[in-house]
Amino acid sequence: MNPIFPADLLEEATRLIADLRGRALKLATAESCTGGLVAGLLTEVAGASDVLERGFVTYSNAAKIGMLGVDPELLRRHGAVSAEVARAMAEGALRCSAADVAVAVTGIAGPSGGTAEKPVGLVHLAAAMSGAATLERERRLGGQTRAAIRLASVREALALVRRLL
Repeated sequence: MNPIFPADLLEEATRLIADLRGRALKLATAESCTGGLVAGLLTEVAGASDVLERGFVTYSNAAKIGMLGVDPELLRRHGAVSAEVARAMAEGALRCSAADVAVAVTGIAGPSGGTAEKPVGLVHLAAAMSGAATLERERRLGGQTRAAIRLASVREALALVRRLL
C-alpha cells in the first residue's frame, strides 16, 4: 500500500504513463494549488522518467510569470484562479519545456482564501498539446478538507490529460 496516494489513483497514473509511453509523448506539469502532487504521483510509478519531462510548481504569481511566461495583465484581470490563467500555465509549460503535452492546475484548496466569487474548492485545470486545442475544465470541490481537494484536483488533472489524448 502506498502511504501517499490511493491505489486507484496510482492505477490511473500507471495507465496514463503507459499511454504516453506508447505514443512516445513527454508530459510537463504546471501546478499551483497541488504543489507538485501531479508530478509526485507520476513519479510513484516505476518508469515515469520515460514520459515525465518536468514539473513546474508555480505557487506564486511571480513564479507563474517567471517560469511559465504568464502575462501579468492576465493575472491582474482574472486572478490566479481562473480559466485564463490555467490555460496560460499549460501553454507556458509547453513553451518552456521539451514536452509534447502539459497539464496545469490552479485553485483554492482552503481552508481559507475563498470568496463568494471564488470559493474554497474552486479549481481550474487546462491541458495543452502541440497541434491540438487546449482543453479547460472548472471544478468546484468545496465541502472537503484541503488534502481531499488537492487529491481530487490531481485526479481531475489526469482525467483531463487522458481526454486530450
